[in-house]
Amino acid sequence: MLTVETPNDLKPHVGAEMGVSEWVTVDQDMIDKFAEATGDHQWIHVDVERAKRELPIGTTIAHGYLTLSLVPRLSAQIMAIERISRGVNYGSNKVRFTGMVPADSKVRMRATLRAVEDVKGDGVRVISDVRMEMEGSDRPVMVAETIGIFYA
Repeated sequence: MLTVETPNDLKPHVGAEMGVSEWVTVDQDMIDKFAEATGDHQWIHVDVERAKRELPIGTTIAHGYLTLSLVPRLSAQIMAIERISRGVNYGSNKVRFTGMVPADSKVRMRATLRAVEDVKGDGVRVISDVRMEMEGSDRPVMVAETIGIFYA
């Protein structure tokens, strides 16, 4: 985990890997709750019996956006700023869902600090390269370039 005192203290770490999160299990309950929250009830996510019959992997798969939604949760395990007044998710420049996440899979996040840019009001814009890895797979299941703004 990369721990710094202030947002500006991130600057010397540009280009470095910030860390790797713990594994989190993406189970059917999590998938169902995400479907309920988003209204995305496509059968490949929520119909366990149909997925057993019709999907090549024999199980439901997580929504791509569910995988992306884990970024804030897992970021807390990768980077900490001790003296911060506030932080906001600013968005993403790029997001690609590069692999399926079957129900009951374990995923973790790996992040590298791409850039730290000054913003008005004693803040910094932090751009990170994020890879969501799935246990047992050599390929990431998601890659993204995420942006956060942090104020001292």
